Amino acid sequence: MRALLIYPIFPPTFWSYDKILELVDRKVLLPPLGLITVASILPQTWEFKLVDRNIRAVTEEEWQWADIVIFSAMIVQKYDLIEQIKEAKRRGKSVAVGGPYATSVPHELEESGVDFLVLDEGEITLPMFVEAIEKGETQGTFRTTEKPAVTSTPIPRYELLELDAYDSMSVQFSRGCPFQCEFCDIIVLYGRKPRTKTPEQLLQELDYLYELGWRRGVFMVDDNFIGNKRNVKLLLKELKIWQEKHQYPFRFNTEASVDLADDEELMQLMVDCYFDAVFLGIETPDEDSLQLTKKFQNTRSSLADAVDKIIRIGLRPMAGFIIGFDGEKKGAGDRIVRFAEQIGIPTTTFAMLQALPNTALWHRLEKEGRLRQGRDGNINQTTLMNFTPTRPIEDIAQEYVDAFWRLYDPHAYLDRVYHCFLKLGKPTAKPAPKLPTLVDLKALAIVIWRQGIKRDTRWKFWHHLFSIIKQNPEVWEHYLTMCAHNEHFLEYREIVKQQIEAQLNEYFSLEKEVLVAA
Repeated sequence: MRALLIYPIFPPTFWSYDKILELVDRKVLLPPLGLITVASILPQTWEFKLVDRNIRAVTEEEWQWADIVIFSAMIVQKYDLIEQIKEAKRRGKSVAVGGPYATSVPHELEESGVDFLVLDEGEITLPMFVEAIEKGETQGTFRTTEKPAVTSTPIPRYELLELDAYDSMSVQFSRGCPFQCEFCDIIVLYGRKPRTKTPEQLLQELDYLYELGWRRGVFMVDDNFIGNKRNVKLLLKELKIWQEKHQYPFRFNTEASVDLADDEELMQLMVDCYFDAVFLGIETPDEDSLQLTKKFQNTRSSLADAVDKIIRIGLRPMAGFIIGFDGEKKGAGDRIVRFAEQIGIPTTTFAMLQALPNTALWHRLEKEGRLRQGRDGNINQTTLMNFTPTRPIEDIAQEYVDAFWRLYDPHAYLDRVYHCFLKLGKPTAKPAPKLPTLVDLKALAIVIWRQGIKRDTRWKFWHHLFSIIKQNPEVWEHYLTMCAHNEHFLEYREIVKQQIEAQLNEYFSLEKEVLVAA
């Protein structure tokens, strides 16, 4: 069986980082870990080819070669996914689809011509799919309510990737999260009991990446890396030895809940293993909203103090913020901006609240008749809310656009990066020194030209850089990397502003039509 694995296109998002990737001659931030894991679970007697459409299009030869085409996608990729399914069917190919989008709303794909829906977690449903294929079946839906132990998950087929096109690699240690945030679909998809791999498993994956020649960043894609703190500490103790032995070839990032700040041993182990950044779901500094959405873990202590602890031990925070919670008071956008500036959080993902399919929020709003018809909760910073909020949607949208614009004003961004890195804890990992490549030097020259000479940020750029070199010299390279990120955000804030305002105009036009018809 010849299986062609296709990963659909992502529209421009906060995480696209197009302008940053251009600087370092790469195409995509992260690879499709799900698809290469699928390839490792399917029979190894099958032949596989993988095309990430975020890198390039599928060739005619690849279409002709395939016996079956397999897709995986998130909701944000739905439009390209459906187009590619149609393209595969037009060519007479058998099509199988899985992943978070198909699992959440399978009915949306049934009309697109899919032959097989392989839903939920592949360790269980992929063997069911293979059995059906071997019996000669030509269609089917495979589901399970069981949550498999990930200790049986094989090493992903990293060799299928066009490695040079990616800025970072992905590995997964755990699935599931112990919390109960109303808006989150992770606990719907993967459950509230975190399941982890063994340290040996994870290190074997790193061994394989090392053998393939990978020497850049690795993102631990766990939705909450510290969901099972006991097992994470066991991993980190082994990972620290592995990193020392290999002279720290990988710099790690991950996602974690804010209660990471309560465990100094855990934070120090992460820093010792060469973790240098962590994404935190802060959502809002408004405690009433956190209580309402059942994000209780963010209300047990001061959010500001927690983020400050994380910075001072040596982990740069990336923070997720949301506007539009029920009962939210006017000025939520201002409060989020002030919070980020007060603490010095460089990178802040910011979006209007979306009700994702099958979440507790989705079901509550459905009962209340507040879901907007035809809106599926497409999580993106350029998407208007898919439900009727408790305050005027135009107020929320305006606050959102204004706050996003201010967060990524080039002066404000440089100030936040500067304040964060002044207090950022010194790294304890000691990677082997290496000379910069020509690509690195070119990227540095472009950033210096644009931010330090061409734009009106020039004085601030040089003042902050020399101050960091003087006061916290161990972090100056990391600091410059974060300065470079401003190249993406400058353009992306324009996209956010244009698209939200366009959707708001469309919303009011539809509302007017409804009123006229009534």
